[in-house]
Amino acid sequence: MSSLLNVTIGKLLEEKAELNPKHPAVIYSDRNIRWTYREFDDICRKAAKGFMKLGINKGEQLAAWSTNTPEWLITQFATGKMGAVLVTVNTNYRTAELEYLLKQSDSTTIILMDTWKDASYIDMIYEIVPELKTSEPGKLNSSRLPFLKNIIVLGDKRYPGTFSWDDIVKLGETVPDKKLNERMDSLEPNDVINMQYTSGTTGFPKGVMLTHNNIVNNGFNIAGCMKLTTADRLCIPVPFFHCFGCVLGTMACVSVGATMVPVQEFNPKRVLKTVQDEKCTGLHGVPTMFIAELNDPDFEKYDLSTLRTGIMAGSNCPIEVMKAVIEKMGATEITIAYGQTESSPVITQTRTDDPIELRVETVGKALPNVEVKIVEPGTDIEVARGVQGELCTRGYHVMKGYYKNTLATSEAIDTKGWLHTGDLAIMDENGYFNVTGRLKDMIIRGGENIYPRELEEFLYSHPKILDIQVIGIPDQVYGEEVMAWIILKEGETADADEIREFCTGKISKHKIPRYIEFTDAYPMTASGKIQKFRLREKALKLVKN
Repeated sequence: MSSLLNVTIGKLLEEKAELNPKHPAVIYSDRNIRWTYREFDDICRKAAKGFMKLGINKGEQLAAWSTNTPEWLITQFATGKMGAVLVTVNTNYRTAELEYLLKQSDSTTIILMDTWKDASYIDMIYEIVPELKTSEPGKLNSSRLPFLKNIIVLGDKRYPGTFSWDDIVKLGETVPDKKLNERMDSLEPNDVINMQYTSGTTGFPKGVMLTHNNIVNNGFNIAGCMKLTTADRLCIPVPFFHCFGCVLGTMACVSVGATMVPVQEFNPKRVLKTVQDEKCTGLHGVPTMFIAELNDPDFEKYDLSTLRTGIMAGSNCPIEVMKAVIEKMGATEITIAYGQTESSPVITQTRTDDPIELRVETVGKALPNVEVKIVEPGTDIEVARGVQGELCTRGYHVMKGYYKNTLATSEAIDTKGWLHTGDLAIMDENGYFNVTGRLKDMIIRGGENIYPRELEEFLYSHPKILDIQVIGIPDQVYGEEVMAWIILKEGETADADEIREFCTGKISKHKIPRYIEFTDAYPMTASGKIQKFRLREKALKLVKN
């Protein structure tokens, strides 16, 4: 067993900057950003002092809503230095989801891009807090979001009531280094420093509280499984707002002093070009990303000869895709990781020297200092090796709990400290795991978790809908697609387009059902429980036809 690190995120970065001040820390290929560890640490200190000048205290929530921008990355380590809790916001969120997150998290500050793709983030924030347009920056007084005070907008354009990123950096110049050092010294490795929102069968997203210890050690152990060192350059095209980006990506790199090479927004050509131009040795991605890269028409033209390792995770990894990544991309030491946000996130991972069969057919074995057991669902009785049951885990990586939700916390973590994942799995004789299904009905579409109950709750608000059941059905491209089975109120008529139109702009695009069927009744058990598996069977016949 390797020993655990006992250090805050801010101090970890400082240590690496002192150890290898001139070693490249961050490279944004297309922006001509090349920061050494010393430069990156200094930039993060300036932002941390800016946040302090805004009056943000340790333990206060600061939300970040953007793609993989340099400012997002700086914010991760700046909050790690001054103790604000970084609340990660999914870039696909729309008004209803954003308002819920800001309200439930008690966030006092949000950093956001003004626009992304077809969405205007700034318009959405003005819709949620109309008072912002006539507010002085930092003095927002919102009736709907009483905690929210500071809106920081990335980019050159100025917006009423908001700060720019440059404002924050300038504010930091007036704060003495001594003040930041005192704040850093006051932080404990067991303090909550990161909050990510995830749902469950209860429908509404829950704020997963992660500590410095949770994510520093998870990042360090992930790096160990990949044999990551200062010699490595890791291309990170997966979103920072997921644990995949900000733990398996950035934290894994910083924990060993490797170089981070983020891609701001996923594009297969940009990823391939970045790997080639920056001679990346590692690459992360969900299976759909690797599929897009392998199928790029110009794939053969890129020199990927430096690739060695990386992680494929986020949803089930098709064996053929894994083999192609090894054979065609040359990532002979690619690994697979499995976990969930509540476990910081990785529980099991394959190792670089595992035989290919284990690396394509299992999700690996437990990380160092992590316990895993398989139990009969609903009990704490362990099953024999080779028998399916619920995967439970215990150790440094288990979250502190759900924010302001002690009931959900006690349902997820038992009195002995075991986190019940809700996933069905089998452990073999050698301690390697196969994840075989889910107790919950969660849908994983292209690496994005979609929770039927949350979607059902939203669609219930449609005036014509009497009842709604959401299921996932297999899809060759995304792994799973969303299907809604709808019972309309008596006398009402509607079509699929009307339902989709109702969703547009209110919920993330990837959650909008691809398949919509209208029905008069659902298959039920004798006791009146809806049989979703019967709906799935019916759906498969319909979709095939």
